[in-house]
Amino acid sequence: MKKRILSGMRPTGKLHLGHLVGALDNWVKLQQEYECYFMIADWHALMGEYEHTEGFSEAIVDNVIDWLSAGIDPEKSTLFIQSQVPQHLELNMIFSCFTPLGWLERCPTYKEQLRQIKTRDLHTYGFLGYPVLQAADILLYKADKVPVGEDQLPHLELTREIGRRFNSLYKKEVFPSPDAILTPVPKLLGLDGRKMSKSYNNTINLSDSEEMVRKKASSMFTDPKRIKLSDPGHPGECNVYSYYEVFVPGRKKEVYKWCTEAKLGCTDCKKRLAEGLLEKLKPFHAKREAFLKNKSKIEKILEEGRGKATIRAAATMKEVKAAMQI
Repeated sequence: MKKRILSGMRPTGKLHLGHLVGALDNWVKLQQEYECYFMIADWHALMGEYEHTEGFSEAIVDNVIDWLSAGIDPEKSTLFIQSQVPQHLELNMIFSCFTPLGWLERCPTYKEQLRQIKTRDLHTYGFLGYPVLQAADILLYKADKVPVGEDQLPHLELTREIGRRFNSLYKKEVFPSPDAILTPVPKLLGLDGRKMSKSYNNTINLSDSEEMVRKKASSMFTDPKRIKLSDPGHPGECNVYSYYEVFVPGRKKEVYKWCTEAKLGCTDCKKRLAEGLLEKLKPFHAKREAFLKNKSKIEKILEEGRGKATIRAAATMKEVKAAMQI
């Protein structure tokens, strides 16, 4: 039998190139080998964006269209909306009863986000308990593997701790200890050289038009040491070159040569990058257009996914309650 995977994304806005190379491309590969559950994590989105919920419904459909356009196959993977499977909150409630506060307060991502995010109030019960819900998500499906970045490893370890605590408390091996799947994520910064984030307005979105891709590419931050056209460039310090490495690797040597030998200016370099990006995204955009014309298909996929996810979740909760004798 195939090993099982659970992963998801929060519907907080448009997906961008960072989501494509950081997650979606990997998901497409994983679904060939694993039994995959991919969820729209709307409860997780609510924990941080509880003041701005008006765009959730639109983002959910838009994000799923991007998943499908990137190659996620509903015949191979189960796609569903977290809030439509009530067992997520049910298991979260049970886990929250015995998870020590110290485990949550020591979580490095929790402390980091409290320091860094000043645009909204995250000093809430829900945000502190974010990793508990995450544990419920993963363990509800008895996932064997979880694709995560290194920054999420403490959360996954907490998931294992919570599962072990349940098994110990109720003398029943209900939950496995899921392992991480760490995959190398290409370096991809935003247009301004900072982390790619919609909060910084520095993204190239997967749904951007050709005109918008060209416009955004032309605004990209380049080699700060190259002042004049005749100055040799430093590709290793240029964000534009890093995009060539990821999206147009076949031209990498050519770009390195014209940059270091000052044979082409940054403006022309960015124009050529834009064309490379558009060529790379051409199949994606064609699929996206087709899905946009048939949104009823998206609803059907999510409804079928809800049914499959609910069956799996209900089976786990039956085991949980039997172990607890409730």
